[in-house]
Amino acid sequence: MTTRTIGIIMNGVTGRMGMHQHLARSIMAIREQGGVRLPDGSSLMPEPILVGRDEQKLRGLAAEHGIAHWSTDLARCLADPAAAIYFDAQVTTRRAVDVKAAIAAGKHVYCEKPSAADLGTALELARLAHTAGVKNGVVQDKLFLPGLLTLKRLVDSGYFGRVLSVRGEFGYWVFEDTLPLQRPSWNYRREDGGGIIHDMLCHWQYVLDRIFAPVRAVSCRGAIHIPERIDEQGHPYRCTAEDAAYATFELDGGIIAQINSSWDVRVYRDDLFVLQVDGTAGSAVAGLRQCKTQDRAHTPRAIWNPDLPNPHSFRDGWLDVPDPAGHDNAFKRQWELFLTHVACDTPFPWDLLAGARGVQLAELGLRSWRERRWLDVPALSLAEAGDA
Repeated sequence: MTTRTIGIIMNGVTGRMGMHQHLARSIMAIREQGGVRLPDGSSLMPEPILVGRDEQKLRGLAAEHGIAHWSTDLARCLADPAAAIYFDAQVTTRRAVDVKAAIAAGKHVYCEKPSAADLGTALELARLAHTAGVKNGVVQDKLFLPGLLTLKRLVDSGYFGRVLSVRGEFGYWVFEDTLPLQRPSWNYRREDGGGIIHDMLCHWQYVLDRIFAPVRAVSCRGAIHIPERIDEQGHPYRCTAEDAAYATFELDGGIIAQINSSWDVRVYRDDLFVLQVDGTAGSAVAGLRQCKTQDRAHTPRAIWNPDLPNPHSFRDGWLDVPDPAGHDNAFKRQWELFLTHVACDTPFPWDLLAGARGVQLAELGLRSWRERRWLDVPALSLAEAGDA
């Protein structure tokens, strides 16, 4: 079996997401399995080049994973013809400049979401990549979670009949005064690109769009529930970005979706993210890995009587949906698809334009909160990108 290599410049892998999900659980896991099997039977082996600003962290990370190449000089790495892909997991405010440089250098681009700090820049990146003819993608990991993959199969099979509503709960308690931090302090500073609306509405856009229907309108309310936290050095600071968001979405077909996102909630549900879908023929509840259903025939006839103990255990009436296939790490799976896309031109719909749609919804969510009103979500295309 033929194996060929492909160089990947990985910028921002000393951070939490870049280090754990993208380097350790994706690229190194792909290397350990012998590369990505391509449609022609050959294998593609990723060769990571770690890039960042902290030489000590890079050196230690490279030694930990047995990686030969690392650098603090991004321009030099972009000039290397053996590096075909540029990946960016930096903080959002630093992303656009380096992605533009990578596109100008002729590199294929894959990046974390949000793809940019604002919609105009996100559209510009999509236009530049299209004009340059480089392949491009944005991380949309929730689509590859086992629970949501099962949910998508149910939607496609017509199980729900007519989908009526979607209800989502995401979040957990992030301790405000305890080291080590669960989340970086910049997440709570608007001036550094923080805020849960910008972070999570990008996710909810592609989840709703790809599983159910396009989002056509949004109403969102943010909140800074905890006004002061400590940073990585244990010093207190004032929070300027919201730590919770309460959003309602109108989807094509009259579907109403409500999703709460919070870093100030204690978990009383089966998973950190749970999505309930109700339809005329049945309902489902999906978490990160499992999915349960209740069809119309097995739906109990509930009677409201607060004066008597409830005779039903409502959770007992839901059935586990069998998962016929094992599922890999969601980030790793999308990496494999992107690498195959670069090598073989296979379809990859999660591109920079798709990423811009997430940024658009986040911006509209923030504006809806600021103006206290519903806002329509206009369609986006590369034509708009050309005008940005």
